[in-house]
Amino acid sequence: MKLLVTGASGFIGRALCARMSEAGDVELTGTVRSSNYAGAPDGAITTRELGPDTRWHDLLDSIDVVVHTAARVHVMHGPDSLAEYRRVNVDGTLNLARQAANCGVQRFVFLSSVKANGDNTQRGHAFCADDQPAPADAYGKSKYEAEVELSRLTKEHDMEVVTIRPPLVYGPGVKANFLALMRWVHKGYPLPFARVHNVRSLIALDNLVDLIRTCCVHPRAANETFMAADEEDISTAELITRLGIALNRPARLFAVPRNLLLALATIGGKRDQAKKLLGNLQIDTRKTRELLDWKPAISMDQALEATAKKFLEGLR
Repeated sequence: MKLLVTGASGFIGRALCARMSEAGDVELTGTVRSSNYAGAPDGAITTRELGPDTRWHDLLDSIDVVVHTAARVHVMHGPDSLAEYRRVNVDGTLNLARQAANCGVQRFVFLSSVKANGDNTQRGHAFCADDQPAPADAYGKSKYEAEVELSRLTKEHDMEVVTIRPPLVYGPGVKANFLALMRWVHKGYPLPFARVHNVRSLIALDNLVDLIRTCCVHPRAANETFMAADEEDISTAELITRLGIALNRPARLFAVPRNLLLALATIGGKRDQAKKLLGNLQIDTRKTRELLDWKPAISMDQALEATAKKFLEGLR
């Protein structure tokens, strides 16, 4: 199989390239955004921006499958408008997909997001792949709009499209909020989440990579949308407790009422971050498991242990 992976320097793309490079029957090409990128995974790596006018034909010649992980996500600096998300995540994605279809690519695997469904669920009511999407923020809207455009493309071309909607992805080398949480636990900070008994779905990096690999080749994946998650859901309090075990640090939890935590976060301009720690977000993966005969390759505890090990190695 000749495979093109966009976003090869990203958290997911790098892990996928490393796994695919281990397979003897895969010829890999990866794209990165910066020519200064160091430590590229095995395989041919080339610089290519994701934009509405980017030319991809030279990379797509004889490619069988494209796995599109590159995207614009939340940025701390620069424009963060819906228009900018659409330029990259919608127009840039469709530009790549259309050229892929014209070049005879057989399958286009699109890494979307659970945010295409929405930001939160009611306890006991999980998001399903066939639910009516209701994205709440610019990123989620751009991902869902890209899905719609890709679906239209399949009606005009023979190329198959597979869409995967993961929640928060964690694993060795994770950044952002999950990394911050590990730092808090490792430093022994008291955390006010003892009463937070929410339910959230996560997915380990190894499990997501395994699902992407399956979606590259499984005949029943064609033109379908799949939810992705680990085998178990978890509360914020339980996640912190298990991180403490993995880091060999006792989690120091104390109780503060949820509404008070949310109010304080709102005053401090951190309402969105607080909603992720306090709210529910459950994913129903029955379609993924049954249609693809797939199940997560590793347990949450195994993934947390590997994540903590990498984190501790970075402190040395």
